[in-house]
Amino acid sequence: MDVQSIAEQFAITGIVDSVKPLGDGFINDTYIIRTKGDTPDYILQRKNKYVFPDVPSMMDNIAKVTAHIRKKVIEAGGNPDREVMTVVPALDGRLYHTDSDNDFWAVSVFIPDTVAYNCADSPELARKGGQGIGKFQAQLSDFSDELSETIAGFHNIAHRFRQWDAAVTADKAGRVKNLAEEIGWIEQRRERMMEYRRLVDSGVIPTRVTHNDTKINNILFDSHGEVLCVIDLDTVMPAPIHNDFGDAIRTYANTGAEDDVQLERVSMSLEMFKAYADGYLSQQAASLTDSEIDYLAFSAIYITFEQVLRFLMDYIDGDIYYKIKSPDHNLQRTRAQYKLLTSMEEQYPQMQAIITDLVNKYRPC
Repeated sequence: MDVQSIAEQFAITGIVDSVKPLGDGFINDTYIIRTKGDTPDYILQRKNKYVFPDVPSMMDNIAKVTAHIRKKVIEAGGNPDREVMTVVPALDGRLYHTDSDNDFWAVSVFIPDTVAYNCADSPELARKGGQGIGKFQAQLSDFSDELSETIAGFHNIAHRFRQWDAAVTADKAGRVKNLAEEIGWIEQRRERMMEYRRLVDSGVIPTRVTHNDTKINNILFDSHGEVLCVIDLDTVMPAPIHNDFGDAIRTYANTGAEDDVQLERVSMSLEMFKAYADGYLSQQAASLTDSEIDYLAFSAIYITFEQVLRFLMDYIDGDIYYKIKSPDHNLQRTRAQYKLLTSMEEQYPQMQAIITDLVNKYRPC
Protein backbone atom coordinates (compact mmCIF):
# COMPACT_ATOMS: atom_id res chain seq x y z
CA MET A 1 0.00 0.00 0.00
CA ASP A 2 1.46 3.33 -1.12
CA VAL A 3 0.08 5.78 1.46
CA GLN A 4 1.92 8.70 -0.12
CA SER A 5 0.07 8.23 -3.39
CA ILE A 6 -3.18 8.05 -1.44
CA ALA A 7 -2.32 11.29 0.35
CA GLU A 8 -1.75 12.92 -3.01
CA GLN A 9 -5.35 12.17 -4.00
CA PHE A 10 -6.50 14.95 -1.66
CA ALA A 11 -6.61 18.72 -2.15
CA ILE A 12 -3.82 19.46 0.28
CA THR A 13 -1.68 22.58 0.19
CA GLY A 14 2.02 22.08 -0.47
CA ILE A 15 4.17 19.12 -1.46
CA VAL A 16 4.03 15.85 0.50
CA ASP A 17 7.34 15.17 2.22
CA SER A 18 6.44 12.04 4.20
CA VAL A 19 3.51 9.94 5.41
CA LYS A 20 4.06 8.04 8.64
CA PRO A 21 1.87 6.05 11.06
CA LEU A 22 0.45 8.01 14.00
CA GLY A 23 -0.84 6.47 17.21
CA ASP A 24 -2.28 3.00 17.74
CA GLY A 25 -6.04 3.40 17.32
CA PHE A 26 -8.19 0.29 17.59
CA ILE A 27 -10.55 1.15 14.72
CA ASN A 28 -8.99 3.34 12.04
CA ASP A 29 -5.43 3.37 10.66
CA THR A 30 -4.02 6.86 11.16
CA TYR A 31 -1.06 8.59 9.49
CA ILE A 32 0.44 12.06 9.62
CA ILE A 33 1.22 13.77 6.33
CA ARG A 34 4.22 16.09 6.61
CA THR A 35 4.55 18.70 3.89
CA LYS A 36 7.58 20.69 2.80
CA GLY A 37 8.08 24.30 3.85
CA ASP A 38 5.52 26.31 5.79
CA THR A 39 2.41 24.60 4.44
CA PRO A 40 0.10 22.73 6.85
CA ASP A 41 0.49 19.11 7.84
CA TYR A 42 -2.46 16.74 7.66
CA ILE A 43 -4.05 13.68 9.26
CA LEU A 44 -4.78 10.78 6.91
CA GLN A 45 -7.06 7.95 8.03
CA ARG A 46 -8.17 4.70 6.53
CA LYS A 47 -11.69 4.37 7.87
CA ASN A 48 -12.78 0.98 9.13
CA LYS A 49 -15.53 0.02 6.70
CA TYR A 50 -16.63 -2.89 8.89
CA VAL A 51 -17.25 -0.70 11.94
CA PHE A 52 -18.59 2.13 9.76
CA PRO A 53 -20.51 0.50 6.90
CA ASP A 54 -21.49 3.82 5.28
CA VAL A 55 -18.36 5.97 5.24
CA PRO A 56 -19.76 8.50 2.72
CA SER A 57 -22.65 9.29 5.10
CA MET A 58 -20.25 9.43 8.04
CA MET A 59 -18.07 11.95 6.23
CA ASP A 60 -21.15 13.95 5.29
CA ASN A 61 -22.07 14.08 9.00
CA ILE A 62 -18.59 15.33 9.88
CA ALA A 63 -18.66 18.01 7.19
CA LYS A 64 -22.06 19.32 8.32
CA VAL A 65 -21.13 19.39 12.00
CA THR A 66 -17.74 21.02 11.53
CA ALA A 67 -19.22 23.66 9.22
CA HIS A 68 -21.77 24.53 11.91
CA ILE A 69 -19.15 24.74 14.64
CA ARG A 70 -16.88 26.81 12.40
CA LYS A 71 -19.61 29.45 12.09
CA LYS A 72 -20.05 29.48 15.87
CA VAL A 73 -16.32 29.92 16.45
CA ILE A 74 -16.14 32.80 13.96
CA GLU A 75 -19.19 34.48 15.55
CA ALA A 76 -17.49 34.22 18.95
CA GLY A 77 -14.30 35.80 17.61
CA GLY A 78 -12.30 32.57 17.87
CA ASN A 79 -9.85 30.88 15.52
CA PRO A 80 -11.70 28.35 13.33
CA ASP A 81 -8.44 26.85 12.08
CA ARG A 82 -7.65 25.69 15.62
CA GLU A 83 -11.02 25.40 17.34
CA VAL A 84 -12.68 22.96 14.95
CA MET A 85 -11.56 20.14 12.67
CA THR A 86 -11.12 21.01 8.99
CA VAL A 87 -12.02 18.27 6.52
CA VAL A 88 -9.99 18.25 3.28
CA PRO A 89 -11.81 16.95 0.17
CA ALA A 90 -10.30 14.62 -2.39
CA LEU A 91 -9.28 15.98 -5.77
CA ASP A 92 -12.57 14.75 -7.25
CA GLY A 93 -14.54 16.82 -4.72
CA ARG A 94 -15.71 13.95 -2.54
CA LEU A 95 -14.96 13.96 1.19
CA TYR A 96 -13.10 10.65 0.88
CA HIS A 97 -10.96 8.64 -1.50
CA THR A 98 -11.59 4.98 -2.34
CA ASP A 99 -8.54 2.87 -3.16
CA SER A 100 -8.19 -0.30 -5.27
CA ASP A 101 -9.19 -2.46 -2.29
CA ASN A 102 -12.38 -0.42 -1.83
CA ASP A 103 -11.00 1.01 1.41
CA PHE A 104 -12.07 4.52 2.35
CA TRP A 105 -9.59 7.26 3.20
CA ALA A 106 -10.15 10.75 4.61
CA VAL A 107 -7.96 13.75 5.40
CA SER A 108 -8.20 16.61 7.89
CA VAL A 109 -5.83 19.46 8.70
CA PHE A 110 -3.37 18.69 11.51
CA ILE A 111 -3.66 21.21 14.34
CA PRO A 112 -0.15 21.96 15.68
CA ASP A 113 0.95 23.01 19.15
CA THR A 114 -1.71 21.03 20.98
CA VAL A 115 -1.78 18.69 23.96
CA ALA A 116 -3.75 15.45 24.30
CA TYR A 117 -4.16 13.22 27.35
CA ASN A 118 -4.69 9.46 27.44
CA CYS A 119 -6.59 9.55 30.72
CA ALA A 120 -8.10 12.00 33.17
CA ASP A 121 -5.92 11.60 36.25
CA SER A 122 -7.14 14.56 38.27
CA PRO A 123 -10.41 16.35 39.05
CA GLU A 124 -9.07 19.44 37.28
CA LEU A 125 -8.55 17.51 34.06
CA ALA A 126 -11.91 15.77 34.44
CA ARG A 127 -13.58 19.16 34.75
CA LYS A 128 -11.90 20.35 31.56
CA GLY A 129 -12.97 17.18 29.79
CA GLY A 130 -16.56 17.87 30.79
CA GLN A 131 -16.17 21.45 29.63
CA GLY A 132 -14.93 20.23 26.23
CA ILE A 133 -17.86 17.89 25.61
CA GLY A 134 -20.34 20.37 27.04
CA LYS A 135 -19.01 23.10 24.75
CA PHE A 136 -19.17 20.76 21.75
CA GLN A 137 -22.82 19.93 22.46
CA ALA A 138 -23.69 23.56 23.17
CA GLN A 139 -22.20 24.67 19.85
CA LEU A 140 -24.52 22.20 18.14
CA SER A 141 -27.62 22.87 20.25
CA ASP A 142 -29.28 24.74 17.36
CA PHE A 143 -28.10 22.37 14.62
CA SER A 144 -31.11 21.56 12.43
CA ASP A 145 -29.70 19.63 9.46
CA GLU A 146 -30.24 15.88 9.11
CA LEU A 147 -27.51 13.46 10.15
CA SER A 148 -27.16 9.76 9.40
CA GLU A 149 -26.93 7.08 12.07
CA THR A 150 -23.26 6.09 11.85
CA ILE A 151 -23.63 2.84 13.82
CA ALA A 152 -27.11 1.33 13.93
CA GLY A 153 -28.51 0.83 17.43
CA PHE A 154 -25.57 2.50 19.16
CA HIS A 155 -26.34 2.79 22.91
CA ASN A 156 -29.92 1.70 22.19
CA ILE A 157 -30.61 -0.74 25.00
CA ALA A 158 -33.68 -2.18 23.27
CA HIS A 159 -31.41 -3.16 20.38
CA ARG A 160 -28.85 -4.59 22.81
CA PHE A 161 -31.50 -6.64 24.60
CA ARG A 162 -32.60 -8.18 21.29
CA GLN A 163 -28.98 -9.19 20.67
CA TRP A 164 -28.70 -10.41 24.27
CA ASP A 165 -31.80 -12.59 24.10
CA ALA A 166 -30.58 -14.17 20.88
CA ALA A 167 -27.11 -14.80 22.35
CA VAL A 168 -28.43 -16.44 25.54
CA THR A 169 -30.82 -18.63 23.53
CA ALA A 170 -28.12 -19.72 21.07
CA ASP A 171 -25.48 -20.29 23.80
CA LYS A 172 -22.85 -20.76 21.08
CA ALA A 173 -19.93 -21.35 23.45
CA GLY A 174 -21.91 -23.49 25.92
CA ARG A 175 -21.23 -21.10 28.79
CA VAL A 176 -24.74 -20.09 29.89
CA LYS A 177 -25.05 -22.94 32.41
CA ASN A 178 -22.25 -21.43 34.50
CA LEU A 179 -23.50 -17.84 34.38
CA ALA A 180 -26.72 -17.83 36.39
CA GLU A 181 -25.54 -15.05 38.72
CA GLU A 182 -24.17 -12.84 35.95
CA ILE A 183 -27.25 -13.31 33.76
CA GLY A 184 -29.31 -12.35 36.80
CA TRP A 185 -27.43 -9.04 36.98
CA ILE A 186 -28.76 -8.22 33.52
CA GLU A 187 -32.32 -9.43 33.96
CA GLN A 188 -32.82 -7.70 37.31
CA ARG A 189 -32.22 -4.34 35.64
CA ARG A 190 -33.94 -4.92 32.30
CA GLU A 191 -37.13 -3.00 33.05
CA ARG A 192 -35.35 0.00 34.52
CA MET A 193 -33.16 0.33 31.45
CA MET A 194 -36.11 -0.10 29.10
CA GLU A 195 -38.04 2.56 31.00
CA TYR A 196 -35.34 5.07 30.08
CA ARG A 197 -35.31 3.92 26.46
CA ARG A 198 -39.07 4.35 26.17
CA LEU A 199 -38.67 7.99 27.23
CA VAL A 200 -36.19 8.46 24.39
CA ASP A 201 -38.40 6.71 21.85
CA SER A 202 -41.42 8.79 22.88
CA GLY A 203 -39.48 12.07 22.64
CA VAL A 204 -39.74 12.93 26.34
CA ILE A 205 -35.96 12.78 26.31
CA PRO A 206 -34.92 14.58 23.11
CA THR A 207 -32.39 13.51 20.53
CA ARG A 208 -29.58 15.95 19.74
CA VAL A 209 -26.18 15.91 18.05
CA THR A 210 -23.77 13.91 20.19
CA HIS A 211 -20.16 12.78 19.87
CA ASN A 212 -20.60 9.23 21.24
CA ASP A 213 -16.92 8.60 21.99
CA THR A 214 -16.07 10.97 24.83
CA LYS A 215 -12.76 9.61 26.08
CA ILE A 216 -10.43 12.45 26.94
CA ASN A 217 -7.95 11.79 24.14
CA ASN A 218 -10.64 12.97 21.73
CA ILE A 219 -10.24 16.48 23.13
CA LEU A 220 -7.33 18.69 22.11
CA PHE A 221 -5.97 21.25 24.57
CA ASP A 222 -3.80 24.28 23.88
CA SER A 223 -0.34 24.79 25.38
CA HIS A 224 -1.92 26.44 28.44
CA GLY A 225 -4.09 23.40 29.15
CA GLU A 226 -7.34 25.00 27.97
CA VAL A 227 -9.88 23.15 25.82
CA LEU A 228 -9.29 23.80 22.13
CA CYS A 229 -11.58 21.45 20.21
CA VAL A 230 -13.12 18.00 20.03
CA ILE A 231 -11.75 15.59 17.41
CA ASP A 232 -12.45 12.08 16.06
CA LEU A 233 -15.98 12.80 14.89
CA ASP A 234 -16.67 9.46 13.18
CA THR A 235 -19.41 8.58 15.67
CA VAL A 236 -21.20 11.94 15.59
CA MET A 237 -24.90 11.26 15.09
CA PRO A 238 -28.34 11.97 16.55
CA ALA A 239 -28.70 10.56 20.07
CA PRO A 240 -29.60 11.58 23.63
CA ILE A 241 -26.96 13.78 25.28
CA HIS A 242 -26.80 11.13 28.00
CA ASN A 243 -24.70 8.91 25.72
CA ASP A 244 -21.83 11.38 25.97
CA PHE A 245 -22.20 12.17 29.65
CA GLY A 246 -22.69 8.58 30.81
CA ASP A 247 -19.80 7.10 28.88
CA ALA A 248 -17.47 9.86 30.04
CA ILE A 249 -18.30 9.12 33.68
CA ARG A 250 -17.79 5.39 33.06
CA THR A 251 -14.23 6.05 31.95
CA TYR A 252 -13.22 9.20 33.86
CA ALA A 253 -14.53 8.22 37.30
CA ASN A 254 -13.52 4.55 37.46
CA THR A 255 -10.91 4.12 40.21
CA GLY A 256 -9.77 0.82 38.67
CA ALA A 257 -9.20 -0.60 35.21
CA GLU A 258 -11.97 -1.62 32.84
CA ASP A 259 -10.88 -5.24 33.21
CA ASP A 260 -9.41 -5.03 36.71
CA VAL A 261 -8.72 -8.42 38.29
CA GLN A 262 -8.73 -6.87 41.77
CA LEU A 263 -12.34 -5.84 42.11
CA GLU A 264 -11.73 -4.08 45.41
CA ARG A 265 -9.91 -1.38 43.41
CA VAL A 266 -12.97 -0.67 41.28
CA SER A 267 -15.48 2.02 42.26
CA MET A 268 -16.86 5.29 41.01
CA SER A 269 -15.04 8.34 42.33
CA LEU A 270 -17.65 10.85 43.43
CA GLU A 271 -14.98 13.56 43.26
CA MET A 272 -14.29 12.84 39.59
CA PHE A 273 -18.02 12.62 38.88
CA LYS A 274 -18.56 16.05 40.41
CA ALA A 275 -15.60 17.54 38.54
CA TYR A 276 -16.73 16.28 35.14
CA ALA A 277 -20.34 17.28 35.78
CA ASP A 278 -19.19 20.75 36.85
CA GLY A 279 -17.28 21.28 33.61
CA TYR A 280 -20.09 19.85 31.50
CA LEU A 281 -22.89 21.85 33.10
CA SER A 282 -20.86 25.06 33.02
CA GLN A 283 -21.45 24.87 29.24
CA GLN A 284 -24.76 23.05 28.98
CA ALA A 285 -26.98 23.76 31.99
CA ALA A 286 -28.95 26.49 30.24
CA SER A 287 -29.59 24.37 27.12
CA LEU A 288 -30.87 21.13 28.67
CA THR A 289 -34.50 20.21 29.23
CA ASP A 290 -35.75 19.13 32.64
CA SER A 291 -35.99 15.52 31.45
CA GLU A 292 -32.37 15.57 30.29
CA ILE A 293 -31.24 16.91 33.65
CA ASP A 294 -33.39 14.40 35.55
CA TYR A 295 -31.57 11.50 33.85
CA LEU A 296 -28.07 12.94 33.72
CA ALA A 297 -26.81 11.03 36.77
CA PHE A 298 -28.69 7.91 35.66
CA SER A 299 -26.93 7.99 32.30
CA ALA A 300 -23.71 6.78 33.95
CA ILE A 301 -25.59 3.76 35.29
CA TYR A 302 -27.28 3.17 31.94
CA ILE A 303 -24.09 3.24 29.86
CA THR A 304 -22.13 1.16 32.38
CA PHE A 305 -24.93 -1.41 32.47
CA GLU A 306 -24.84 -1.58 28.68
CA GLN A 307 -21.13 -2.34 28.84
CA VAL A 308 -21.69 -5.09 31.40
CA LEU A 309 -24.26 -6.61 29.05
CA ARG A 310 -22.01 -6.33 26.00
CA PHE A 311 -18.97 -7.90 27.66
CA LEU A 312 -21.05 -10.76 29.04
CA MET A 313 -22.85 -11.24 25.73
CA ASP A 314 -19.53 -11.51 23.91
CA TYR A 315 -18.34 -14.07 26.45
CA ILE A 316 -21.52 -16.10 25.85
CA ASP A 317 -21.01 -15.80 22.08
CA GLY A 318 -17.47 -17.16 22.34
CA ASP A 319 -15.49 -13.88 22.30
CA ILE A 320 -16.17 -12.83 18.73
CA TYR A 321 -16.29 -9.02 19.10
CA TYR A 322 -13.76 -7.78 21.67
CA LYS A 323 -10.11 -8.74 21.53
CA ILE A 324 -9.17 -10.92 24.50
CA LYS A 325 -5.92 -11.68 26.31
CA SER A 326 -7.16 -14.83 28.06
CA PRO A 327 -10.13 -17.23 27.75
CA ASP A 328 -12.00 -15.49 30.59
CA HIS A 329 -11.04 -11.92 29.70
CA ASN A 330 -14.57 -10.87 28.75
CA LEU A 331 -15.92 -12.42 31.94
CA GLN A 332 -13.40 -10.44 33.97
CA ARG A 333 -14.39 -7.30 32.11
CA THR A 334 -18.01 -8.09 32.94
CA ARG A 335 -17.28 -8.44 36.64
CA ALA A 336 -15.15 -5.31 36.81
CA GLN A 337 -17.78 -3.23 35.04
CA TYR A 338 -20.47 -4.71 37.27
CA LYS A 339 -18.49 -3.65 40.33
CA LEU A 340 -18.38 -0.13 38.88
CA LEU A 341 -22.11 -0.29 38.18
CA THR A 342 -22.99 -1.25 41.75
CA SER A 343 -20.75 1.53 43.07
CA MET A 344 -22.71 4.00 40.96
CA GLU A 345 -26.01 2.59 42.15
CA GLU A 346 -24.93 2.92 45.78
CA GLN A 347 -23.92 6.56 45.24
CA TYR A 348 -26.85 7.49 43.04
CA PRO A 349 -28.56 9.82 45.57
CA GLN A 350 -25.32 11.78 45.98
CA MET A 351 -24.89 11.92 42.19
CA GLN A 352 -28.38 13.35 41.78
CA ALA A 353 -27.76 15.93 44.50
CA ILE A 354 -24.56 17.05 42.80
CA ILE A 355 -26.38 17.54 39.50
CA THR A 356 -29.12 19.56 41.21
CA ASP A 357 -26.59 21.81 42.93
CA LEU A 358 -24.65 22.40 39.71
CA VAL A 359 -27.73 23.14 37.66
CA ASN A 360 -28.76 25.73 40.26
CA LYS A 361 -25.24 27.15 40.07
CA TYR A 362 -25.12 27.53 36.30
CA ARG A 363 -28.72 28.11 35.21
CA PRO A 364 -29.66 31.76 34.99
CA CYS A 365 -32.46 32.76 37.36
